[in-house]
Amino acid sequence: MKKAYIIHGWGGNPDSEWFPWLKKELEIKGFKVTVFEMPDTENPKIETWVPYLEKNIENPDAETILIGHSIGCQTILRYLEKLPEDTKVGKVILVAPWFNLFNLEEEELPIAKPWEETPIDEKKALKHISQKIVCIFSDFDPVVPMGNKEIFKDKYNAEIVIVPGGGHFSGDDNTIELPVVLEKID
Repeated sequence: MKKAYIIHGWGGNPDSEWFPWLKKELEIKGFKVTVFEMPDTENPKIETWVPYLEKNIENPDAETILIGHSIGCQTILRYLEKLPEDTKVGKVILVAPWFNLFNLEEEELPIAKPWEETPIDEKKALKHISQKIVCIFSDFDPVVPMGNKEIFKDKYNAEIVIVPGGGHFSGDDNTIELPVVLEKID
């Protein structure tokens, strides 16, 4: 059965941004869709978010699509590098993914720092994807510098999509639908 798991970003929840819209659209296409409510969303930590995926993603296989937003993207990559040797998911779609951020508030820095400084073994992560990674960036994201695009292209051989004026694809940007994600799933 086709399954999709959506992992929101820092401060997000299953009912925010474009997640309800995408869930509905994917269900119409026959997917079983889960939008996780990640733990302690205002203070995301690698040591709680990654194990949450390990515990809650059921039987990942080639019919499984993982979709992340912002810090949810890093969570997916860190989850992938920990999968058992012979386990592969189908496709991975990352919206506003990052390895480094800018324009953070002072109180946000201690939360972001471990995510920025703890390396991900991209070779291990890539071994667990049977199709490809698609990264969707905005040319006007207030917190994700465009330099992240090159990292994903070089290290992950990702397909890069640029959405003009998309912001961070969040509620602050009034992003309640994101058709480019749906296009990349087909």
